[in-house]
Amino acid sequence: MNSNAFVLGNLSEGNYNQQLILCRVFCSAFKSSDFFYQMDAINILHQRALNLRRRMREIEDGRAAQERLMRLQKEGDTLSYQGNSEEVGCYVAGHPLSKRNCYFEVTIVDTGVRGTIAVGLVPKFYRLDHQPGWLPYSVAYHADNGKLYNGNPVGQQFGPKCARGDRVGCGILSENTEAGSTTVFFTKNGQEVGSVEVPVLAEGLFPAVGMHSMGEEVKVDLHAEWFLEEDDSMMMVDSHEDDWGRLYDVTVSGTLLEYIGKGKSIMDVGLAQARQPLTTRCHYYEVEIVDAGEKCYIALGLARRDYPSNRHPGWSRGSVAYHADDGKIFHGSGVGDAFGPRCFKGDIMGCGIMFPRDYILDREGERSGRPTWWWEGSPPHSNYCGSVFFTRNGKLMGRREMVVPPGGLYPTVGMLSSGEKVKVDLHPLSG
Repeated sequence: MNSNAFVLGNLSEGNYNQQLILCRVFCSAFKSSDFFYQMDAINILHQRALNLRRRMREIEDGRAAQERLMRLQKEGDTLSYQGNSEEVGCYVAGHPLSKRNCYFEVTIVDTGVRGTIAVGLVPKFYRLDHQPGWLPYSVAYHADNGKLYNGNPVGQQFGPKCARGDRVGCGILSENTEAGSTTVFFTKNGQEVGSVEVPVLAEGLFPAVGMHSMGEEVKVDLHAEWFLEEDDSMMMVDSHEDDWGRLYDVTVSGTLLEYIGKGKSIMDVGLAQARQPLTTRCHYYEVEIVDAGEKCYIALGLARRDYPSNRHPGWSRGSVAYHADDGKIFHGSGVGDAFGPRCFKGDIMGCGIMFPRDYILDREGERSGRPTWWWEGSPPHSNYCGSVFFTRNGKLMGRREMVVPPGGLYPTVGMLSSGEKVKVDLHPLSG
């Protein structure tokens, strides 16, 4: 029996089929009276064959799940370029897109020097020193020029350019790999940009991100959800993305604004500015602090349309703002004045303008080329002073007189520390 155990112990080195053959040979050597020995041998061999098959499957799964990257650093879901801007850096996910997981998204945290960020799909063993889309069987949407690269280093015009805060998505509409091709589509901030038919190898198409200049940084969501066009039309009523003319290091989801910047210096301000200025019919808006983040560096106020993207509202000329972290008011200066109490999670901050009776909005100005703002009996360049007021949880905190520039003052929200989220109502008095 010891010799039999020795033989069985060494069978684990063979493959599954070899073990079954040896099992039959081994068992046929026994006499009929050795039935129990035969059953023991079969059970041992079968169990070891199953264990071997399981280990082989684990090895294969491990290889399939292995992410590949070059000249990029990955921390959690964040990718950042680590090359010298002369060589491409590329990331390839461990799993291909499939019916169950057919879409992924990349949020641009920083465009770096040139913004040469590419989002697309590539074969499993794609060369990591090439941008996605440059080589055969790969396709990608490039943020710096809005072009589509489909297995060719020469791109074709496809969609708009992408900047900081933009979300670039990529997915497949079908998994018809047996036919050797599939439809790949791209999105920007949740809206479909376009689609293209691409060839597919048997191994499938893997999510990929390419970068090519210093400072580029993105966040990757390999399990993002994509809703079909008919679902989007049903949800259009609840969408508020078009309310915002400028988003810088801030993402929008419905009425929720979220800061996605680095939050390491005063230059990392996240800014959201409304598409339309305040008017006599819509002269007030509110912000609810959903998450105060690390420092609650949240500010709401009004600013001119060309206000700098990396400055908190109130810090630069042509703006005024109430800051939640210290309760101060900033009016075109980096030094604030004591104004009201600090604000925290759950507080609702409001801002508005009181207009004079003879102040009207010239709707024809939008079509004629005149400034949107117009005063009866005075030219548009006159130094009109409006009374800007702020509230906290429905109570008036105070007023500040301010010169309203031609073109008006736009609701502007600033954030500056990790985790900050606010819910914005641009029309709280509309019923």
